[in-house]
Amino acid sequence: MPQTPVLLILAGGASSRMWPLREKSLIRFGTEPLLINQLQRYHTLGFDEVVIVANPENRADIATLTARLDSIHIQIAVQEQPKGMGDAILQAAPLLADHADSALYITQVHDVVDDLLHEAMLSAYRAAPGTTHLAGYEMDDYFPGGYMVVDGAGRISGIIEKPGPENRPSNLVSIVAHIHSHAGRLFAAIRAEYASDKPGDDHYERAMDALMKRYPFQAVRYGGHWSALKYPWHVLDIMEYFLSQIDGQIVAESAFIAPTASLVGNVFIGEGAKVFPGAAVVGPAYIGAGTIVGNNALVRGSMVLNGCNVGFTTEVARSYVADGCQMHACRVLDSVFAPNVNFSAGCTTANLRMDHGNVPSMVKGQKLYSGRDKLGAMIGQDAFLSVDVMTMPGVKVGERAQVGPGTHVLHDIKDDQRIYVKQEIVIVES
Repeated sequence: MPQTPVLLILAGGASSRMWPLREKSLIRFGTEPLLINQLQRYHTLGFDEVVIVANPENRADIATLTARLDSIHIQIAVQEQPKGMGDAILQAAPLLADHADSALYITQVHDVVDDLLHEAMLSAYRAAPGTTHLAGYEMDDYFPGGYMVVDGAGRISGIIEKPGPENRPSNLVSIVAHIHSHAGRLFAAIRAEYASDKPGDDHYERAMDALMKRYPFQAVRYGGHWSALKYPWHVLDIMEYFLSQIDGQIVAESAFIAPTASLVGNVFIGEGAKVFPGAAVVGPAYIGAGTIVGNNALVRGSMVLNGCNVGFTTEVARSYVADGCQMHACRVLDSVFAPNVNFSAGCTTANLRMDHGNVPSMVKGQKLYSGRDKLGAMIGQDAFLSVDVMTMPGVKVGERAQVGPGTHVLHDIKDDQRIYVKQEIVIVES
């Protein structure tokens, strides 16, 4: 049986599209950051030789986090600038000099899939180790991605980017789960594309196209879960996946659950958490260590991490709330909070357009539609929203921003901005 391929995890690139959130590979879902969770899953599947491609900003954090995983041999390469996937792969090549003749499994840290996909990929590779295997995600509706050109036996002869709904060559969208049969051959093909000086940043895709003309490429069909963390609202997709993994009611021994509190469905309650009288946690839901769910509060379909206060009568629904957030008598709906957000009494994240349409959000000056008919706010670390603030659907509030009382937030607020509504006090003598 062939050896398990070397695993190459792409965790570099830029996270600017995730603003006001920080580095996406380090966002924690439950007890572990996404990268560590992914590594633990890969190790269970048999991978013990890993190269992670980081960027200059996240390299130190990744090194610190992975240092405790002594059962996996992890090396870190750095992509200095986001020059595309081909450049990222080549940064790993010097670390894989002793594995030039080995198979290479390329994945992205921000793609979350079921273990079934990786098991299918490994099974296909072991059955045909001389073939390169690419995951093909089965989609009935059109998706603006790369579609595989395949024959009846699943042999891939090309990938067409964004062909349009009427010109799809198959129903298989290429996702980054690729087992290349020969790492050195792949590196040489990518270098040849860079040497050609052709414009664009699709050197990896062009290298694969060249290799397909000479060597066999096979599609591995997959129809399970796939979430990609690209924009800040995608945190909710990843959160929903991890919440779906909670099975039963898992309550830490040191947690306090009041006799008149309710735990309904699949819930996780962490160490030292407190759920006070009249409160309800409705699964799937995750309550982190040291978090307080106050009297008559409601948390449902949400992930509230460590050290948060979900105060009296607060509702948190279908939302991701990071460490240290403070909420009191407010409504957090379909929203994403970075650490240490203060969401004061009476605040609400509006989540529904009047026309019930797809909620847009601005990303780097461009209006993008989220694909969600309910989407609240995305709020950056250390932001402070005063009493009775209301955010409109899809808005983003930057890090350390301050929003004065009674303000209706209609547009994105930049990092460190302070906005407030001027009030005129009129006193009428009787």
